[in-house]
Amino acid sequence: MSEIWERVSDRLRRDIGENWIDGTRLVSIDGDKAVVEMPSRFKRDWVANTYSDIFLRQLSSAEPNIRRVEFTARKGSRRSDDSGKKASRSAASYRNRSARGGTQLGVNLDPRFTFETFVIGRPNTVAHAAAWRMAQEDSLDFNPLFLHGNVGLGKTHLMHAIGWALIENNPEAKVLYLSAETFMYRFVQALSGKTMMEFKDQFRSVDALMVDDVQFIADKNSTQEEFFHTFNALIDQGKKIIISGDRSPGAIEGIGERILSRLQAGLVVDLHPTDYELRLSILMRKSHAHKQKYPDLVFEDGLFEFMSRRISSNVRVLEGALNRLVSTAQMLHQSEISLNFAKETLLDIIKETDRKIEVDTIIRHVAEHYSIPKSDLVGPKRQRPVVRARQAAIYLSKQLTEDPLVEIGRKFGDRDHTTVIHSVRMIEKLKAQQSRIAEDLEILRRRIEE
Repeated sequence: MSEIWERVSDRLRRDIGENWIDGTRLVSIDGDKAVVEMPSRFKRDWVANTYSDIFLRQLSSAEPNIRRVEFTARKGSRRSDDSGKKASRSAASYRNRSARGGTQLGVNLDPRFTFETFVIGRPNTVAHAAAWRMAQEDSLDFNPLFLHGNVGLGKTHLMHAIGWALIENNPEAKVLYLSAETFMYRFVQALSGKTMMEFKDQFRSVDALMVDDVQFIADKNSTQEEFFHTFNALIDQGKKIIISGDRSPGAIEGIGERILSRLQAGLVVDLHPTDYELRLSILMRKSHAHKQKYPDLVFEDGLFEFMSRRISSNVRVLEGALNRLVSTAQMLHQSEISLNFAKETLLDIIKETDRKIEVDTIIRHVAEHYSIPKSDLVGPKRQRPVVRARQAAIYLSKQLTEDPLVEIGRKFGDRDHTTVIHSVRMIEKLKAQQSRIAEDLEILRRRIEE
């Protein structure tokens, strides 16, 4: 058991960070259940709500019999537990006020967007870790934090999550979140109304300032000037600044050199496009919320895998597709959401994102990536590099196409379906054990889907 935990804990440190693994240990494996002990109840509750899927995935990859994971708390950590409970109660109360529109601290945070509801995967692990540090640590070696990426990848979610965590840690904290467009609008209002001193006092007295979509103030020189001075004043006071944009600071045309220098002096983190595993995790997490609301709801096996393969544009589209399925099923008074029902209901979304991928295309990309002739991939050669590349190509063919196993096997030199299944299982096992293989598969998937 200690050997299992040693392997799993190393992977978990890579996936979710050192903070959540320190003081954590695997205490037992009973049948299909693993019991993991956390150093406090606060950490236990947080991990159970936020990272349970990741723990289960890594534990089951190390020990296939594990199908469930239970989190317990070590005795003797009352102070940590009490502070966690107090912070959680304060934050819950604050979120209730926010939902009613009655906040007292000038915050406009969405109660749905917290660290607990953020689904972590390889494309956003670094961004999540950076956001978590910004929220939890008083002394940082980076400030500001700049998050960038395309629409629907989680930038705004992480910014709101930082805000809620700051309030959980200090209910009296002054946390201000707004879009760059709103910042400009308030600045223009202050100029026209001759209330610039009030404007400066409001923005320079906060403990944390979060500005979304900073690219909006590109080429708006007066707004940028005031933003720069606000930025400097907060940095000099040691306050926290979190900025987001649709691209990296250096790629935003029309941003002044002084602001650019300030942004690049902090930590710049790119949120990458979602991969298949992350999309699948998001659907599974969201489905639990729907089933809590509609206990009789049933999702057919394979539904989420289908959606994860066919809807890859961004998380908002994916979540919207799931919401549409659930709402339509409820209106039609049906409890089961089948694969055929999904194909009919989501036809327009699938058409927008659909581009049929051929096995031949996969073979070509894999051959180029590993510098192996296509003829070797589909031929009888058994050298280890060729076999691994062939198995990777078969795995991707199973993941990215709807071809039956027999047809996939035929494309690889008339191999039977049992060979295809063996290749898929072998790559799934290696992917969990070797990060290099997982990275190769993700690179190949992106190239194939381009």
